[in-house]
Amino acid sequence: MKIKEFVGSTVLDKNANEVGKIDNLDFDTETGKIGTIVLTLQKNLFTRDELEINFEDIATIGAYVILNKEISNESVEEEVKTTTVEIEDE
Repeated sequence: MKIKEFVGSTVLDKNANEVGKIDNLDFDTETGKIGTIVLTLQKNLFTRDELEINFEDIATIGAYVILNKEISNESVEEEVKTTTVEIEDE
């Protein structure tokens, strides 16, 4: 799988609950190993939450990316980073 195919994939936790979509990833340029992936959790049209997951927490990659751990709403709220999108008038 190519990186551009990986980005945008739907991520499910170990209970098959949808967590979000892969937005970005961080990898070591010397080894080529992926360290963390950034998931986007859409809240509404103008804000989104981002959640970082270690690559070791991925159980399988296929039609979906499945994690080997459960992601609850409480754990997301503890780790989340909120990004507000600003729209400029033209």
